[in-house]
Amino acid sequence: MYLLGIDIGTTGVKAVLINEEGEVVTSVLKEYLLYTPQPSWAEQDAEDWWQATKESIRRILTQSRIPPQEIKGIGLSGQMHGAVLLGKNNEVLRPPILWCDQRTAEECQWMSEKIGNELREKACNPALTGFTAPKVLWVRRHEPDTYRKITKILLPKDYIRLRLTGVFATEVSDASGTLFLDVKKRKWSEEILTLLEIPREWMPEVYESPVPSGEITRQAAQETGLHPGTPVVGGGGDQAAGAVGNGVVKSGIISSTIGTSGVVFAFTDEVKVDPQQRVHSFCHGVPGKWHIMGVMLAAGGSFQWFRNQLGGLEKELARILEIDPYEILTQEASRAPVGSEGLVFLPYLMGERTPHADPNAKGVWIGLTMRHTKAHLTRAIMEGVAYGLRDSLEIIKELGTPIQQVRASGGGGKSSLWRQIQADIFGCEMVTINATEGPAFGVALLAGVGTDIYSTVEEACEKTIKITSRTQPIEKNVRIYDEYYRIYRSLYPPLKPVFDNLSRIVLTVQKK
Repeated sequence: MYLLGIDIGTTGVKAVLINEEGEVVTSVLKEYLLYTPQPSWAEQDAEDWWQATKESIRRILTQSRIPPQEIKGIGLSGQMHGAVLLGKNNEVLRPPILWCDQRTAEECQWMSEKIGNELREKACNPALTGFTAPKVLWVRRHEPDTYRKITKILLPKDYIRLRLTGVFATEVSDASGTLFLDVKKRKWSEEILTLLEIPREWMPEVYESPVPSGEITRQAAQETGLHPGTPVVGGGGDQAAGAVGNGVVKSGIISSTIGTSGVVFAFTDEVKVDPQQRVHSFCHGVPGKWHIMGVMLAAGGSFQWFRNQLGGLEKELARILEIDPYEILTQEASRAPVGSEGLVFLPYLMGERTPHADPNAKGVWIGLTMRHTKAHLTRAIMEGVAYGLRDSLEIIKELGTPIQQVRASGGGGKSSLWRQIQADIFGCEMVTINATEGPAFGVALLAGVGTDIYSTVEEACEKTIKITSRTQPIEKNVRIYDEYYRIYRSLYPPLKPVFDNLSRIVLTVQKK
């Protein structure tokens, strides 16, 4: 028996086929474009998601040579918060606005004033630019003709569910990031929807993550090669799904994920809400459980920007050597000393979320001297991302969440240098596990629970996930990084008015 996990990511669709022992049979990544029609905007074409999904599934079936009927269940994951607005014929009314889009600052302010304490009590989170609800309000304000045509609001992975099953559905972990969900009760908040004047009928049915939500239709089977009637479970938002794939399904285990964004994720048995609302409180993919999550918007994204803009030589050399250009850049970074000789990087290239919910925040190198080389610049980026992740870790500690082990994941987790930097900056052990396929692997396990291959999510993780490496903090480095981290923490407050003024000037120039 086999299980299929599909993750609708920001850079592409990842599909993973596993057996019931959790062994990866084959995996496929099909990339697509992200569009930035204006500064700080981020959109994608939902049809690109569907075409990439179809191609990924077909390639999975071709490469594995597994008969489609032997795939017992399918799980869906995806980038959170994206607003997919559908019309009466299920047509996508405009390009979906993504999690990293920053256009909704005014809508967030209006929501905070309009709803007030209801957001904390029901949604358990503040109104931030990344979330879904402000995007819908932005469309209502700026694109009223589009808004009047809306009949359904879906999240990215749930649009793919619609194309596969014909069912309008979501699940609790992804729905937690909309600001429409009562996170404590794990259902849509009638109070919030009423206050925002959003019709309840626009919301899809909400399931627990392992629960089957639909089946592959004959039309989808013809387009993908899947067997009609194959169950599709609720799945999970990429962070909850990735946490399941990392085995973060019991107290004391934390994950630190460096993908495009950076996330520190902690399991909780009950809802814990940060009084200052610096971290998020969401439903977990484990039924009846929750999680705390701190998010930085440009973690691996900062390194990707550096590679694309300043790593031309490394990219060309990597092409000749047939290796990843990140390997060459990381080798360069390893030659710079701990702390990059006083060079500190603020990774706010896309604004920031935790702990500074600020769409105007900007990336900064501070401390540059003539001594600094590209190796220092590269290492400073890796260190700056780890400092930002530590911000979230410190808040999670404040909330009384035990931290017994931190599991490294995402593309950044594959780098031994980046794991050592995290261990030294966090001051705790970092481990890696055998499961490296992230959210797609996690939702494949959820599909196994939903089709009775495993009895619980915890059992699925225990049977399939093992520790493969341990990275211990180096005491000398911990002391050095503690000093630099204090400097890092001191930089944002005095720079905030500078960031605001820069954003104001840019906006003024654009309007002229």
